[in-house]
This record gives sequence, structure tokens and C-alpha cells, in this order.
Amino acid sequence: MTIDPRELRNAFGSFATGVTVVTSLGADGALLGMTVNSFSSVSLDPPLVLFNVDRRTLSLPALEAAGCFAINVLSADQEELSNRFARPSGDKWSGVDYETWETGCPILPGTLASFDCRTWHTYDGGDHVIFVGEVQQMSLNADPDPLLFFRGKYDRLATKDHES
Repeated sequence: MTIDPRELRNAFGSFATGVTVVTSLGADGALLGMTVNSFSSVSLDPPLVLFNVDRRTLSLPALEAAGCFAINVLSADQEELSNRFARPSGDKWSGVDYETWETGCPILPGTLASFDCRTWHTYDGGDHVIFVGEVQQMSLNADPDPLLFFRGKYDRLATKDHES
């Protein structure tokens, strides 16, 4: 059976995901950042997460060398941040506030959750590299709704008021 790559991508896109911005710090001190929706929890003990990066991504070598990264889970009102960090190049960081924690990776304010991680291992994932990180520190903001991605576009939770 031959699988059409476009149809496969469309089928993969049928799985609704959250949207994250993965950030890191290059060896030269340059701020790295990219929008990623291939984020997943892996383990509670030890606390591990993963994400995937396309091998064609320009910042991949710097991310591999960094040894750390942060996952910033975006809220529904952070679509502009997602678009900004989805660009392949340019000054993504102009006017963007951030703080740093244990690893020194940029943590974006106002996100649903942030995970400051040390790279645990990387794996061959075909045309992607799979990064697994051990969470060193995290934050959780339970109030805002998540920014979602479904079938190639942003979406939001459909909330309904239910009377008790």
C-alpha cells in the first residue's frame, strides 16, 4: 500500500493538538524559538516530555547543542505569539517579554503551562528529530483556555454553560 504524503498529513491533522512555543538559548547566547504542536508528556517519574523538530529547521543544530529547552503551552489569546514563532527566520524576539529559570532558557509569560527542561535524549524520527527532556521546573496557570490546532488552522474550545 502506498500512502500519499498529503493525505497522511491531512489525517494527522485530524488529531486536535495544543500549541506550544519551544525556546532555548544558542551557544552564542542567541535566543531560539519555534512554534511546535508535537508536544507530549512521557513520564511522571522521572518527569519527561517530548517534542519533534523537522530536520530542515534552521535552528536544529543550535537546539541540539544547547542541552536544554523550555516548552511554553499557549493560551487561546496567544495566537500572535504562535504566528510569530512559526516564521522560519527573522527577529522573532523583538518586543517579546520573557524570564529565565534554572536552565537559562526563555520562559514566556501568560502561558497555560511552562516546562524548563534539560535534554534527556534525542532520537531519530525519520524526517524529524525527537527531543525528550527532563523537567527541572514548571508553572501552571489553570485559568485561560488553550490555543488549539486542528486540520491546519487554529481553533478554540467550545464551552457551554450548564445549569446544575
